Amino acid sequence: MERRDVLRLSAAAGAAGAMTLGRVSFAEAAPAAGQSADGRAEQTRTVSGHLPTGAPDFVYLPVEVPHGVREITVSYSYDKPAVPDGTAGNACDIGIFDERGTALGGAGFRGWSGGARTEFFLRADDATPGYLPGPVNPGTWHVALAPYTVAPQGLAYEVTITLRHGPQGKTPAPVYPPERARGRGRAWYRGDNHLHSVYSDGKRTPARIAALARAAGLDFITTSEHNTTASHRAWEGLWGDDLLILTGEEVTTRNGHVVAMGTDPGAFIDWRYRARDNAFGKYARAIRRAGGLVIPAHPHATCIGCNWKFGLNEADAVEVWNGPYGPDDEITLAEWDNTLVAHARGRADWLPAVGHSDAHRDPDVVGLPQTVVLADDLSRRAIQDGIRAGRVWIAESARIDLSFGVTGERGEHAGTGERLAVSRTAKVTAQLKVSGAPGCTVSFVTDQGRLYSAPLPPSGNGTVSWQSTPDYAAYIRAEVRHPSTTEGLPGPMAALTNPVFLGRS
Repeated sequence: MERRDVLRLSAAAGAAGAMTLGRVSFAEAAPAAGQSADGRAEQTRTVSGHLPTGAPDFVYLPVEVPHGVREITVSYSYDKPAVPDGTAGNACDIGIFDERGTALGGAGFRGWSGGARTEFFLRADDATPGYLPGPVNPGTWHVALAPYTVAPQGLAYEVTITLRHGPQGKTPAPVYPPERARGRGRAWYRGDNHLHSVYSDGKRTPARIAALARAAGLDFITTSEHNTTASHRAWEGLWGDDLLILTGEEVTTRNGHVVAMGTDPGAFIDWRYRARDNAFGKYARAIRRAGGLVIPAHPHATCIGCNWKFGLNEADAVEVWNGPYGPDDEITLAEWDNTLVAHARGRADWLPAVGHSDAHRDPDVVGLPQTVVLADDLSRRAIQDGIRAGRVWIAESARIDLSFGVTGERGEHAGTGERLAVSRTAKVTAQLKVSGAPGCTVSFVTDQGRLYSAPLPPSGNGTVSWQSTPDYAAYIRAEVRHPSTTEGLPGPMAALTNPVFLGRS
């Protein structure tokens, strides 16, 4: 069965642009086309075709699934021809939607593996990681191809679908992580909200990630697989009094990625749109309705499709530090600092800064960096409230501890994320107490830039203070940096805080 080109457009299939191929039918096929290992009948069809440069973001292959199917298995391949230097080659993701359809919102969503796998299966009692177990109901299913980049020669693909007949199994009831752990009451809690496992393009199991989180001194983590909620049910037995596990998703669009942090278990957030579709606000609201936070991830990362192009108006926080600190984080930090200036001048709300590891595989370090949140307890809501309020600082590891605050002449005090409401000419003292940062330098940064720096003692433990006024500094935040490794650039970050705003609003 040959499908060389797209046969018709499907406007309902996705705002970012989609096409639908001709149908693949099994309804008239002889059930004895092959035999599975346990004697059940199999049917297989293979479709090949070619996508030109400039193909839409999503190409749907309709598959007519008859009654009596127990399991559906899909494999695919595509060519990777040589391309000129500086030109993107072929890359094509894959996923599947069931008989409920491909409409935006994801009612029919059954799984996504991106480019991490070349085959997958689904049945009632089990599924490939990244896919949702459940019955294989009769009707029109859609294999979704997502040509991420297409070479000048185009992209030649082949998709093979196998249906295995037999009685449906029983779908196990999902067991999701609890929303609360024992914790320590109101305290600073350490977490990493951007992590990947074998349920998307990571190489670690959930059990391995949980062990690494505990070893890193974390109190909470968020599972945030690319465009799938399949991992939400994969953490049974891995949480405990010492580790809160939140569910979420890394919504991976063609114009940037966003961490939907702490969404309801099983809540799917669609990703099939671009910035030009003016649809992000709708899905940001969907994240919030599902109880999550909207956190743009690595806004200036250099990978294709990773740059954040939706603006920050819908965000609840922004990931200014992603994995080992690098030049793209420095750019994001500067951009975020500009938003603080706008807020200090009364022109915009302010966005708290967070940091996450985005760890996928060895040697990626879980908890490098980690977001440290002042929360009333170790629960989903309390952690989210702390982040939303900006009661957050970021550190490269649990070895670093700090406290930061600004005090007025009459004993007034404000901590990270708060406002010190004093007169414009009142003297204020910023103080940062640090431990575990040998060789580092502390700086205080304001709306005028970095105004004071001082080295820590060789031990890495010390207290640095600096005086100013609201007239001179609309806000003060602190940075702890390693020595510079590149001439003309500041050193890599060891820790940073959110600001204390100065003056009466």
